Amino acid sequence: MEKRDIILFDGVCHLCQSSVQFIIKHDPKNHFAFASLQSDVGKNLIGQKRIAQEPNSVVLIKANGKSYIHSSAALQIAKKLKGVWKLASILLIIPAFMRDPIYRFIARHRYTWFGKSEKCMMPTPSQRRRFLD
Repeated sequence: MEKRDIILFDGVCHLCQSSVQFIIKHDPKNHFAFASLQSDVGKNLIGQKRIAQEPNSVVLIKANGKSYIHSSAALQIAKKLKGVWKLASILLIIPAFMRDPIYRFIARHRYTWFGKSEKCMMPTPSQRRRFLD
């Protein structure tokens, strides 16, 4: 099993693709590996971890096996980023039932606001080793 935390993302969503690029830029210690929700790897991990697949959510599977979705996943990811971004994790003190409606609202409208690709993003050759699929 992968020793890094794994981020599963919507591979056709422009917002999600941009978020992956942002995380790569702010993760110099390579804490994270990536796979799209649409990939075989992503689908297998969703099944193995028994995560209720929600296409409107990023999924974080920590190296210890614990998984997170919605705002909890995003904020757990922020904890490991360099710079001021890790400060966003302080929002974890707010209960998920209060944070998640905002997350879900953005997720529901992401294609309208940010666009959608016909195919999943292709990592650059230097990023390729960070992707599982």
